[in-house]
Amino acid sequence: MAEKVLLTAESKAELEKRLEDLKGRGRAEMAAKIEEARSFGDLSENAEYDLARDEQAKMEREISDLETMLHNAVVIENVRTDSVGVGSTVSFAMDDKEYLEYQIVGSQDSDPVNKKISNDSPIGKALLSHKAGDEFRAEIKVGNHVTRRHFKIIAIH
Repeated sequence: MAEKVLLTAESKAELEKRLEDLKGRGRAEMAAKIEEARSFGDLSENAEYDLARDEQAKMEREISDLETMLHNAVVIENVRTDSVGVGSTVSFAMDDKEYLEYQIVGSQDSDPVNKKISNDSPIGKALLSHKAGDEFRAEIKVGNHVTRRHFKIIAIH
């Protein structure tokens, strides 16, 4: 059974748009590129043709991956605020020093720079199912080593 892919509604719409673009404009442009490369002569020694076919294969893999992802997509809708779950925005302290706030999202939507971390990330996993006010310790992998961190959940939005 294929693994479900957790997505926000916005991410799902973006992936659907990308898929539509690849299937329409992308395939048409690729066909034109292959046809142009064919016109250069002997296909057995035609680097442009080989490159175009490789690009086509890469694009078709992306199309297949997007179709699979969208087929297995579960849109995050009912965001909980009683405990940390996918879709929750969590304010927490780490090691009583750092005050952080992140939204817990599926791995496809992960974007730490924009304060979105995956439910599969070390910190995301540590936060899941905890409630506001909970204090706990969790081991998280940082680089090549594991470190034990203290967490305190301040609020769940």
